[in-house]
Amino acid sequence: MTGKKKKMKKAVFLDRDGTMNADINGYISKPQDFELFPFTVQAVSILNEMGYLVFVVTNQSGIARGFYTFDDLEKVHEKMRFQLSEQGARVDGVFSSPYHEKGKIDPFNIEHEDRKPGLGMFKKALQEFSFSIKDSYMIGDKYSDIVFGRKAGLTTILVRTGEGNNEFLQKRHKWEQKPHYIVNDLMSAVKLIEKLRN
Repeated sequence: MTGKKKKMKKAVFLDRDGTMNADINGYISKPQDFELFPFTVQAVSILNEMGYLVFVVTNQSGIARGFYTFDDLEKVHEKMRFQLSEQGARVDGVFSSPYHEKGKIDPFNIEHEDRKPGLGMFKKALQEFSFSIKDSYMIGDKYSDIVFGRKAGLTTILVRTGEGNNEFLQKRHKWEQKPHYIVNDLMSAVKLIEKLRN
């Protein structure tokens, strides 16, 4: 008698700045400047309860530009994890890209596939964790997040927080790749995922 085939995990990829937290000046270098949106912890918690792996994928060109260091970035992510864990939520992986071709810090001042919309961070997540791509999502506030998700084969959701409203209202006519869905914020995106899975 054969056992039941184990169902593959599903994943939700989250952009950080503008999606999970306010993007104050484009470069958050200190934990005191990092604040999750009021709805973020609950949204992540719902994803956890639904059994999704949750990954943060964030472009952090401030490292290439010399605005902050990896240590600074790790302290910000420590605060993020702490704020989530205080209320029982968690992310399964945090992937960041320090690269930008206009940076001044070697060896990060280059074009690199780790920088969204390149798929480097997606490939790292896929290598480290096993999940079903076709049942997984990308949520972000920028066009680069949508292109990243589309190229990876994920269902894409644009949120109108952060740069999302600007991207939607002013730049959508230039979009070569469109998001599958557009919603107000991360909580709306998570509620949409709840509906789509039923």
